[in-house]
Amino acid sequence: MKSDFVFTSESVTDGHPDKMCDLISDAIVDQFLVHDPYSRILAECAVANGVIFIAARFATEASIDISQIARQVVQRVGYTGEGFNAEDCTILTNFTELPQRLYSTADERNLTSKELEKLTATRHATVFGFACNQTDAMMPMPIWIAHQLARAISQARTDKALSYLQPDAAVQVAIEYKKFQPYRIHSINMLISHEEMSDTRFKDMRHEIVQQVITPVIEREHIHFDATANIFINPEGPFVEGGPMTHSGLTGRKNAVDLYGQYCRRSGAALSGKDPTRIDRTGNYQARYAAVNILAAELATQCEVQLSYSIGQSQPVSVQVETFGTGSISDDDIADKIKQAIDFRPGAIVANFNLRQLPKDGNGSFYQKLATYGHVGRNDIELPWEQPDKAKVLKA
Repeated sequence: MKSDFVFTSESVTDGHPDKMCDLISDAIVDQFLVHDPYSRILAECAVANGVIFIAARFATEASIDISQIARQVVQRVGYTGEGFNAEDCTILTNFTELPQRLYSTADERNLTSKELEKLTATRHATVFGFACNQTDAMMPMPIWIAHQLARAISQARTDKALSYLQPDAAVQVAIEYKKFQPYRIHSINMLISHEEMSDTRFKDMRHEIVQQVITPVIEREHIHFDATANIFINPEGPFVEGGPMTHSGLTGRKNAVDLYGQYCRRSGAALSGKDPTRIDRTGNYQARYAAVNILAAELATQCEVQLSYSIGQSQPVSVQVETFGTGSISDDDIADKIKQAIDFRPGAIVANFNLRQLPKDGNGSFYQKLATYGHVGRNDIELPWEQPDKAKVLKA
């Protein structure tokens, strides 16, 4: 990649149909784990105009009303109109009980290292974690600002500061880089659903979005923003209603939004709707944890950690580090350091991050909080994989 370039990333609000499917899937995971932390659950969701389809496979001692969970999410997101709402939407379900042999009440936190070795990966997964010095959250600037803007749009709607807004919105942010560092905002493009309004009111809406959403967010960020930046708000005209009335949704389709905005490599697997034993979800968190600690130990200013897991094996078959020329020591030496300092086995990830208990500790809501505005790089939630607690060990 050239040292001077423009890079774009996208974020969406909780009312975007894909994100609402992620929310429903993770709300189901939360409730299973609250009532039975040893539950095995895989939940996937699709939504279209007036219809929600949920497929779930599980092994559990819990009894969960999955349809009611979906309706609660729709209500909370804010769909109350005639076209789509929590009370009237049709919910279709397909449930399958997993074999009982997959259900275990073993608490990974109490297992010996030898016992953890028996908890192998049940899925093939190649996952990536990334961290850089572009923001205080160690996230790439484009996805970071896109998340802040999407969150601000949703907040303006729920606070009724801009009461005509509807739940569905998408934000694309383009950042101009010079010498591999963010230099200025090149452009901001927003697609925001809203109530029916006159042409004059539509023009006013654009002005209000700039004043009440864009300007306050950008003023908090350390990046150049001037009159040369292009701002597009509903450039193709009014976007009335939006949501499932306009386009369908599917769990896992916004994988780039969940992670790094495509600034680095990512796995193709969905993150939402999976219990903590699924390494194709939690492996992403562990890879991010390694990358965060590499930066915190000042071993690099930008790095990507790649982990590859094979079915039936507990240790990853590959642990690779790429620092893009920013490392203070060789990439191979950094990889050796993290393999010594961090336990990458699936059972150890569940134990060290306390992944089974987090929904109960969070009053019934943890994984669904990750479904919008990113599974990594969050400063509004205390996430175990964002903690730089291995930095001293890596420095030694």
